[in-house]
Amino acid sequence: MSESEFLALAEATLTQIEAALDRLNDEDVLDVECSRSGNVLEIEFIDNGTKIIVNSQAPMREMWVAARSGGFHYKRVGDEWINTRDGSELFAALSGMASEQAGTPVVLKQLF
Repeated sequence: MSESEFLALAEATLTQIEAALDRLNDEDVLDVECSRSGNVLEIEFIDNGTKIIVNSQAPMREMWVAARSGGFHYKRVGDEWINTRDGSELFAALSGMASEQAGTPVVLKQLF
């Protein structure tokens, strides 16, 4: 994957995560605030002040996630972002992390 292809895919992934969380916030499923600065998406859970940070790492061609449960790296494999250590998929893992930090079930799905 070229750098420009990675950057476009990473941008689309961050946008999709942010839109999904904003929708859940608007539907009163959870109280979350997303803020974006370039390739960094900060997700703050208002009730307890915890955060999840998702960002792209162009030199590595990876998406990185920092959450209360730890730090994780995801590489593109086929049509999915896969954890470089345990093989979990990004959106499924983010759903678990967000559910843990929000204290309510959260389901995020990859649309592309």
